[in-house]
Amino acid sequence: MSKFEEIIDRRGSSSVKWDLTKTVFGRDDVLPMWVADMDFLPPKDVLGALKNRLEHGIFGYTFVGDLTADSIKDWMKRRHGWEIDKTWLQYSPGVVPAISTIIQALTEPSDKVLVQSPVYTPFFSLVEDNGREIVNTQLEYHDGNYSIDFQAFEESLKTGVKLFLLCNPHNPSGRVWKKEELTKMAELCQKYNVVIVSDEIHSDLVYKSHTHTPLATLNDTFRDMTITCIAPSKTFNLAGLQASAMITPNPDIREKIASIHRKQGFFTLNTFGIIGMEAAYRHGEEWLEEILDYLQENVRVTKDFLEEHLPELKLVDPEGTYLLWIDCTKLELSDEDLKNRLLDKGKLALEPGTKYGPGGEGFVRMNIACPRKTLLDGLERLKAAFE
Repeated sequence: MSKFEEIIDRRGSSSVKWDLTKTVFGRDDVLPMWVADMDFLPPKDVLGALKNRLEHGIFGYTFVGDLTADSIKDWMKRRHGWEIDKTWLQYSPGVVPAISTIIQALTEPSDKVLVQSPVYTPFFSLVEDNGREIVNTQLEYHDGNYSIDFQAFEESLKTGVKLFLLCNPHNPSGRVWKKEELTKMAELCQKYNVVIVSDEIHSDLVYKSHTHTPLATLNDTFRDMTITCIAPSKTFNLAGLQASAMITPNPDIREKIASIHRKQGFFTLNTFGIIGMEAAYRHGEEWLEEILDYLQENVRVTKDFLEEHLPELKLVDPEGTYLLWIDCTKLELSDEDLKNRLLDKGKLALEPGTKYGPGGEGFVRMNIACPRKTLLDGLERLKAAFE
């Protein structure tokens, strides 16, 4: 039996996914397949490193040292062909706080920040909560595929945008942007002097026949106008350890970010975040290859199930991530009706597409990073919701 078939009861562990269903959905009798973490154990070497550190027993002030930086540097070279300099690395408890810090560092109140909906929900709230203005260029959706309207993209940049938040691989659609698309976006941002924040948290979770390209690797000019955000949290199921990194080659931008960190009083990561991040990037590759195969099979199972039992629902074929974006528009139900059917009839908690901004109407997002038995349970509940 695959190591990923084991069902681990996460209730009572202060799990957002499993213990907050009543808070988020108004009921706790539902199967949660919403928030983006896995129901799998991380790699054994990561757990072993954390246990060893725990057994040491003293948890005084710690710092992110060269061993951790080297593990990130080696990982980026090995997995993504990017030779980074360790001096480019800055750290944050997560990609979301990293993006907030970047917004504060590189823009002023009322400045414009470009996003591409439907997109990861915090992209909107981080801009608004920091007193900046959202400029949205909605992605185009045709025949189950997402693409970029570059004319609209440029028109948005012309309005005085200062910062562009890119999601690659894209959440929620699972698109892995091609080099040509990334190049065109970067060329336009260069033309209008716009800094790019590339959220690449899902970059390790890319399926066979697709390749993730860090935007900053396209050329030196694009590299120096880009901050790349990465983390082991999605890749190795370590979100609760609160550790991420920003790769910031441009020293002027790096200093502006460091200035905000000083104002925040932030100077280091949680001890276990440091240990977990280093161990994951140093020893997690074999585990990652195994989980990608398992997740790809979960995608196939889901696609076959929908085609057989729910042909009105269209799965947007994911090129990366363990998040499935499902088009329910042919059901001709309102988003409220979709939510109520899922919760009341299916007893299934999914993310409503409306959370991801314009273009998310009529969609739901489903997390399939779970044992196959749980996935099949979820699919049967999906079927029951719409029978």
